[in-house]
Amino acid sequence: MLYAVVMSSAVPPFPKPQETAEIPPLLEIGMPSDEPCLRADAARNRARLLEAAARLIAEHGVAGVTMEAVAAAAEVGKGTVFRRFGDRTGLLMALLDHSARQLQADFLAGPPPLGPGAPPLERLRAFGVAVLYRTAEQLELHLAAQPEPTRRFTHPAAGSLRTHVTMLLRQVVPGADCELLAHTLLASLDPALIHHLTRQRGMPMERLEAGWLDLVTRVTGERPQG
Repeated sequence: MLYAVVMSSAVPPFPKPQETAEIPPLLEIGMPSDEPCLRADAARNRARLLEAAARLIAEHGVAGVTMEAVAAAAEVGKGTVFRRFGDRTGLLMALLDHSARQLQADFLAGPPPLGPGAPPLERLRAFGVAVLYRTAEQLELHLAAQPEPTRRFTHPAAGSLRTHVTMLLRQVVPGADCELLAHTLLASLDPALIHHLTRQRGMPMERLEAGWLDLVTRVTGERPQG
C-alpha cells in the first residue's frame, strides 16, 4: 500500500511548480486569530485542553467530548474552555487542526511520493491514499466537526486540498477543467462517504485505496510508470 510511505514530519522549503500556482498557507482552523500572540501559559493551557479532549475521544468517543467534560479532565474552569474555543464545534475543529496541518506539511514539503520530488501523477495517487487513511483513523471526529453544508467547500481545509489537487492535475492533464476535476476527485474522499462504505457497507480500506488509484487513472488517462 502507498499509505506506509506518505507520512512525514519534515518541513523543508516547497519547490516552485512547473507553472505559477498559489501555494496555500498552512491551515488556520478553528479560532486562530489570536493564536500567534498567545502567551506561553495560554499556549500550554490550550495544549492541555486539547490533550484532555483527545483522551476523552479515545475513552468515550466523540460523543463524550463536551465543554464540561474537557474542563473537568483538564482541571480548569468551564469558562476557560469556552474562551479558548468558543463552542464544542470550535474545540473539535481545533483537534482536527494538528492532523490537517501535518497532512498539508507532508504534501507541500514532505518526502515523495506525497511531497515534491515525485512525478505529479504519483503525488496525486499518494495524496488520495494519505487523505483516505487519515480520515478513516479520525472518522468520528471528522463527521462531528464537519462544517455545515453551505460552508463545506469554502472552509480553509477544503480549499487547501482542492488547490493542491488542482495544481497536480494541471501538470498531468493541462487541457482539462482541472478545478472541476479536483472537486470530483475529492468527493470520493468525503468523510461521510468513507463512513458509509466502511462502517455501513463493510468495505475494507484496501478496496477504497484501490478504488482511488483506479479513479485517478481513469480521470487522467495516465498510468504510473514502472
